[in-house]
Amino acid sequence: MSKPSVVSAVAEDTPCCPPMTQARIAPEVSSSLAQAFKALGDPIRLQLMSMIASAPDGEICVCDLTPAFTISGTTISHHLKVLREAGLVDAERRASWVYYRPRPGLMRQLSALLAVDEPVTA
Repeated sequence: MSKPSVVSAVAEDTPCCPPMTQARIAPEVSSSLAQAFKALGDPIRLQLMSMIASAPDGEICVCDLTPAFTISGTTISHHLKVLREAGLVDAERRASWVYYRPRPGLMRQLSALLAVDEPVTA
């Protein structure tokens, strides 16, 4: 049984919360966003996410992702599934290939949560 997507708990088009340096995170939001952070906590998934997010056309074929690693295609598929379940990427099958694109709304929420304002110096 697959885990529920982060997006179901935190809408991508609305800010989730102020930076954690300004306010405490609500429990229901923290558990949802933790799934995305956990997915990015693996070095392979972080590299995959970087490749997907920086793809020139806004998406990338799994056929271009797999050769970049020395692990099996099955393992790559598992890591991509984790990123999908966390709500970080969308996937679309076209013929025999799957294309991945980032979900920028969730990436913005994670970034906003970690934002730290520079202290004002006099």
